[in-house]
Amino acid sequence: MKVEQIYTGCLAEAAYYIESKGEAVVIDPLRETEPYIARAKADGAKIKYVLETHFHADFVSGHLDLAKKTGAKIVFGPTAQPNFDAYVAKDNEELKVGDITIQILHTPGHTMESTTFLLKDETGKDYAIFTGDTLFLGDVGRPDLAIKQGEITREDLAGFLFDSLRNRIMPLNDDVIVYPGHGAGSACGKKMSKDTWGYLGEQKKTNYALRADMSKAEFVKEVTTGLVEPPQYFPKNAMMNKMGYESIDTVRERGVHTLSVRAFKAAWEGEEAIVLDTRHQDVFAKGFVPGSIFIGIDDNFAMWVGALITDLKQPILFVSEPGREEEIVTRLARVGYDNAIGYLEGGFESWKKAGEEVDVLEEVTAEGFADIYNSNINLLDVRRTSEFNAEHLVGARNFPLDFISRNMNQINRDRKYYLHCAGGYRSVIAASILKSRGFEDVVNIRGGYKALVNTDLKRTEYVEQITEL
Repeated sequence: MKVEQIYTGCLAEAAYYIESKGEAVVIDPLRETEPYIARAKADGAKIKYVLETHFHADFVSGHLDLAKKTGAKIVFGPTAQPNFDAYVAKDNEELKVGDITIQILHTPGHTMESTTFLLKDETGKDYAIFTGDTLFLGDVGRPDLAIKQGEITREDLAGFLFDSLRNRIMPLNDDVIVYPGHGAGSACGKKMSKDTWGYLGEQKKTNYALRADMSKAEFVKEVTTGLVEPPQYFPKNAMMNKMGYESIDTVRERGVHTLSVRAFKAAWEGEEAIVLDTRHQDVFAKGFVPGSIFIGIDDNFAMWVGALITDLKQPILFVSEPGREEEIVTRLARVGYDNAIGYLEGGFESWKKAGEEVDVLEEVTAEGFADIYNSNINLLDVRRTSEFNAEHLVGARNFPLDFISRNMNQINRDRKYYLHCAGGYRSVIAASILKSRGFEDVVNIRGGYKALVNTDLKRTEYVEQITEL
């Protein structure tokens, strides 16, 4: 028996590959199919099942393409109603894969169709659970993503989740391995561990949601307290996973399309496209296409695309480092942005050589900002509210990147603004958006808050710590 976790850090997402005696299953695959097909080929195995723990909201799963290319059967848990050919398993039903068995445990709560897959080894012993978004290390799945007005509330779902954990998961032995669907950084929970797997016994001891003396009312209150608004693309991705989507191969063919400077400009205007600059933030700041938006490929690219671009069908043009074009189209497609229509041939250098107008982003070092910092400076902290509330510079204003479009009317185009985040990535995104909307006098603080607190601003009179939220 082989069990392999395939973890994708930029989405904090875990897919799984399991093989026994020439048969394999893949659990919760990402959109691209090549990694799973290659693993099966290396083992000389045939992928028999593609198991889906639920209709994912934070990414588009690769179940449809993977099933089509391998002949595997797509399997959901009880109550799922997919709009395509799939097998909806019964609670406690067992699937044979080589010499091992996978048992279906219906665990509603995160969503109503949420299912945990219990892996039993060749001897029939419970070996591991693949919990999807039902149980994380240190946390449980949020119960507010599948609420339906007038039908079910987040409190209802939290109650179901309590019962699922107590009746289906906690009775299992302590030595059962927990393989969750996400780790720290995912918006599907509140306080997940950085670890990506662990033992159930440890979770029973340390996970706040698995306390043995916890009442259902206490559980409901704790798991629903402190939930922030989910990213706007979540329900759209869930619908794609349920209803179906275009093949990743078609999406790539359309998106990995070379455009000359002239053709790029024509597509920008004619298609009402947006331009994403995916280079590193330090490179972007030194020169970029006026009106383009920075979201760098080397950080949480897909998450920020999903949070900031509200229309999944939005035509997207992009500027990239040579050789990374297919990677960019693939990572856009992972979160449902299937309408990339091409990239600038030769990158930004070709734009400059063509004599086109160039914009730059004014920046200041943390030390330079410390020298000029005073109460009259307009300082925007674009970190999340929870980060800001934990600690921030006195006089700073929280202006979360997540909701920048909603809050833009609260600032003035005639003023100068200094921006920072934690390390410098998000503030450049924010600055590029503001500049594209006519806020010309914006300055990025290089290195963000981490750099600022290592200057003279680390003194307590400059830093406000909030201990009671």
